[in-house]
Amino acid sequence: MIRRMQFTDLDKISQIWLESNKEAHGFIPAEYWESHLQSVKTALLQAEVYVYVNERRDEILGFIGMNGEYIEGIFVDGRARSLGIGRELLEFVKVKKDRLKLHVYVKNERAVRFYKREGFRIIRTLIDEGTGEEEYIMIYGPAGSAV
Repeated sequence: MIRRMQFTDLDKISQIWLESNKEAHGFIPAEYWESHLQSVKTALLQAEVYVYVNERRDEILGFIGMNGEYIEGIFVDGRARSLGIGRELLEFVKVKKDRLKLHVYVKNERAVRFYKREGFRIIRTLIDEGTGEEEYIMIYGPAGSAV
């Protein structure tokens, strides 16, 4: 089941955010993610966040954070990856939004493949100022549309 985030979900999704970033971005020091945890918690409370819940266990297994048409990120608990949860979360917001935009690190090849498979296309490459890492801007939606 996918539902809107509740305040009581904050600690669990923050934990998923931290662990997912450390696992997916081994090319960025773990301290970078740890130092941003508190600001991320604050941002999550202000964002449009949907959580994927395993109803049988009443357990959050993933979430997607939105800011308008911008996907702040899709994060899935490490024990639940490759089960289609990220795709379900993405499909959930595709129904709500005509166009979507995101940034993804070039070195996060698994995520780049996922987004391409889901219909996103790369429109630009740039350098993330916080990490110095190269990232793609990717969009989903009608060709030629600006996001």
